[in-house]
Amino acid sequence: MGFNRVLIANRGEIALRILRTLRDMEIEAAIIHGREDRLSLPVRLADVAYPIMRSNPLDSYLDIEAVVKAAKELECDAVHPGYGFLAENANFARRLEEEGITFIGPSSDVITLLGDKIEARAAMEAAGLPTAKGSSEPISSAKVATVIAEEIGYPVIIKAAAGGGGIGMQIVYEDHEFQGALKLCQGRAKSAFGDDRVFVEKYIEGAQHVEFQVLADGDKAIHFGERFCSIQRRHQKLIEEGPWLTDEKRAEVGALVCAGAESVGYKGLATFEFLRDKNGEFYFLEVNPRVQVEHTVTELITGYNLVELGIRVAQGESLPLRQDQVKIRGHAIQCRLNAEDTTNFAPSPGRLWECHFPSGFGIRCDTHAHPGYEMPGCFDSLLAKLLAWGPNRESAIKRMRTALDETIITGVDHLIPLHRRIMDESDFLRGDITIAYIDEHQELLG
Repeated sequence: MGFNRVLIANRGEIALRILRTLRDMEIEAAIIHGREDRLSLPVRLADVAYPIMRSNPLDSYLDIEAVVKAAKELECDAVHPGYGFLAENANFARRLEEEGITFIGPSSDVITLLGDKIEARAAMEAAGLPTAKGSSEPISSAKVATVIAEEIGYPVIIKAAAGGGGIGMQIVYEDHEFQGALKLCQGRAKSAFGDDRVFVEKYIEGAQHVEFQVLADGDKAIHFGERFCSIQRRHQKLIEEGPWLTDEKRAEVGALVCAGAESVGYKGLATFEFLRDKNGEFYFLEVNPRVQVEHTVTELITGYNLVELGIRVAQGESLPLRQDQVKIRGHAIQCRLNAEDTTNFAPSPGRLWECHFPSGFGIRCDTHAHPGYEMPGCFDSLLAKLLAWGPNRESAIKRMRTALDETIITGVDHLIPLHRRIMDESDFLRGDITIAYIDEHQELLG
């Protein structure tokens, strides 16, 4: 039984992305919005818009009961959370389950499991995924942490059990650093997540960040290959591309992530994230139980609409594809065009006076921006996702240079100059990239 009306519980480019897919599927699109987004493109294009006005703009999208009320009053069959906000909130998914409204994503129990990094690590290890050595339980004292670090070898990293986005993470190189690092990580974890549990694991130096796109229907899972996401600032991705691995390695790791998804009864889109060390060994990081910002890269190289597939399995459909039907073609690169200062990545809110995005063969741009758009300072700074596809990496890079040169944005600072410099940088061109790329190429900032 298909959905008749879906509520989009998000804003910006991902809200517009979901809305377009709902239109393709002939499903009515409803959307919530705060005061700042009342004139935004997703709100103007939706079939029905539901205002949730709050003095704190974030609360318009984070008030669980208000969103559930909107879904009920608008008689929505389902809610699509997009990414961010309530997308990984188990309480939100549970409330929708209680009301008989479909959450387009995994069950609340699965979100709870995967949201606990310690439990998720144990579950994926049991399913056969490789993990870095570390503590299997929360660590509360520097003495215990020191014992574990001596067993697995320095450096180690302290992480929040309920964390995400790199918040609170602390790298420790010597035992005397533990006391301060542990308190700092616990404090930030408590403040950000309401949970001060932390754990310790081996820190992978010189690592690359590789992630696998998975789709599951609660029983079976398939993967759509990998994305390479090592160019980051403050643990947030700036450039994503794919493919990156050999066919043999893709098949090997792909089989593991599918087994991991099936082991927990996963339903929907998921991204399995890994660090790959300098020897090519993979170590499981986490599962993101939602559509990713960079799902667009995978769509370009596979030809499948991942958002639509996620909605279809949420409707109760079985996987519409076999693994052998997923083929990787060419190479795609995505640049996140954030409204930020390129010297320190400080947000740059303001009104867009000129706004032109490129098009043409092999180019895709997902954006909610337009001339006159007021970029709020209270939300994520992402203005647009610019993608270039080519038959190989070299051609995709050339096409991205052309696309960046054509893009015009005035009124706010943005990262286009940084992306343009990266496209010419020798280590990037060679693919000699780790998660320390930005730190090691400070000359690109300016």
